[in-house]
Amino acid sequence: MQDDQVDRQKGGADRRVTAWLAALEQRHLSTLTFPELRRALSALSALYVERRGARLEQGAALDSAGKRAAFAFFYAALHIESVRTAVRGVAAVHCPVEQIVDLGCGTGVAAAAWAIECGRVSRIEGVDRNRWALAEARWNWSRLGLSGRTKCSDIEAVDWPRQRPGIVVAYTANELDAPTRERLLERLLAAAARGARVLVVEPLARRVVPWWGSWAERIRSVGGREDVWRFAWRATPTLALLDRAAGLDHRQSGARSLWLA
Repeated sequence: MQDDQVDRQKGGADRRVTAWLAALEQRHLSTLTFPELRRALSALSALYVERRGARLEQGAALDSAGKRAAFAFFYAALHIESVRTAVRGVAAVHCPVEQIVDLGCGTGVAAAAWAIECGRVSRIEGVDRNRWALAEARWNWSRLGLSGRTKCSDIEAVDWPRQRPGIVVAYTANELDAPTRERLLERLLAAAARGARVLVVEPLARRVVPWWGSWAERIRSVGGREDVWRFAWRATPTLALLDRAAGLDHRQSGARSLWLA
């Protein structure tokens, strides 16, 4: 019976995501041509993969309308699928939370993925330094039928809820400097000790997350788990065409995660 309920929940989540993707495409292709979006995606991908470091910390990923659209459309669509895969894989759907805190939320899709898979989340709180990204997060949550609020802040300056929330850190820790990242890990472990459920998601490429082994060891040492997920990305026709046009190939995608509950 429980598996049937999860299957029904997944079907409902799939329909919500499909409708959201259609609205997202209309939102971001209404102001840019396809060639403009393709060039922006190529530049953004090169920045993430080849030229990391100070430029990311200085906000280079979102410094043009084209990059912002590519981030909000292409990467949001890809990342919501990877986090949904992780949430289902670690059985987070069976660990109910009423609130999800999304640290370094970007456009809010990580918290959205967790919330729509569980179906019982009453509130999302997203924290990010970029006001444009926070506005996108609020729009995404609204289109997905979710209730959320945002806060423009560094993640270190935010007081986390004292109750037992879900905390997600997706594609964020890799952009932090080493001291900030280690302080974040300590706070996550302390929150989990108080009963929070913690989910960390990052890319598969080890060169992007050279610190992953130490995080995984700490999480496993207190009863958490480390996983690698691979999935066939069910991209819309426009997203699939954009993927190929930008010289990328995400037909078979993946992510790595840490889970502590």
